[in-house]
Amino acid sequence: MQIAILGIGSIGGVLLGALSDTDAELVAVARGESSRMLSQAGLVLHTPEGSIEVIPPERFVTVDSEAGPLPAGLRGSCAAALVCGKANSTPILAQIVEELLSEDGVAASLQNGMGHAEILANRLGKERVLGGTTTHGAWRGEDGTHWVGRGNIRVGRLDGADAEGTAAALMTKLHEANLGPEWSADIQRTIWVKILLNVAINPVCAIAGVRNGALLEVSELWEQAHSAMLEAAMVAEASGADLSELDLEGTLRKVAGATAQNRCSMLQDVMAGRQTEIDELCGAVVSLGESLGVATPRNEMLHALVRGIHISSSLE
Repeated sequence: MQIAILGIGSIGGVLLGALSDTDAELVAVARGESSRMLSQAGLVLHTPEGSIEVIPPERFVTVDSEAGPLPAGLRGSCAAALVCGKANSTPILAQIVEELLSEDGVAASLQNGMGHAEILANRLGKERVLGGTTTHGAWRGEDGTHWVGRGNIRVGRLDGADAEGTAAALMTKLHEANLGPEWSADIQRTIWVKILLNVAINPVCAIAGVRNGALLEVSELWEQAHSAMLEAAMVAEASGADLSELDLEGTLRKVAGATAQNRCSMLQDVMAGRQTEIDELCGAVVSLGESLGVATPRNEMLHALVRGIHISSSLE
């Protein structure tokens, strides 16, 4: 089974490293300097258990997403594609996925924020797209990808159907890679839960410059994070999501504790001077809340503060 991983950042690096231990044939889609480094030096993965694995470049095919058309031999060659790139890269990644996948291939979005699976579905058709989330903790440094907390990967069809055919085969490979795959019969609810966690953890940790565990140690940070999560939950329920059985506070405490040593993706972006996904997280919650008549002042504040960091960085 040939699997493409698009966006070899922190989570993409974890997937590439873990799947390299299976017999899957792998295609790594990165851009620019990241692509060059992968093709020349391979991937360095620091595992949660403390070991350091080096996956040689010969173990996978590297594709530079900025280098023009795909090689002819890769077109239609992949049974599955795992999309892990940043939110603003989804349209171009969707185009690459369409070229990579075989006729019965499936694509799964494991990205933060809303609407990514729908963008893929517009190109591929709803029946070939899986929504997805992951709770694996990771960050990328100059010395490689740091996989700091094992979690799970939850995927499901947008129409709620069962895992069959290629989707079932993908689940098997993720299981063989010890990535903790779980099938979700209500993936939209699953994605909403991930969004709630992201709007709670990412902006607060990015603004304060702290790892996830600080939310459990500093009461002021916890209050900001929990409040943002509660607001987003009200928006989710107003949009039709059923969160009645979810322990919001308990879930946030559990995830913050399990990823205590993790630098969230938004903090990594701020530290590197990159644009963050704040528009697709707090910004999306604010926008949807406005359309549904739900006030979201805490998310508005966090959105404005992170956008302020963007502006400040651009003026330096």
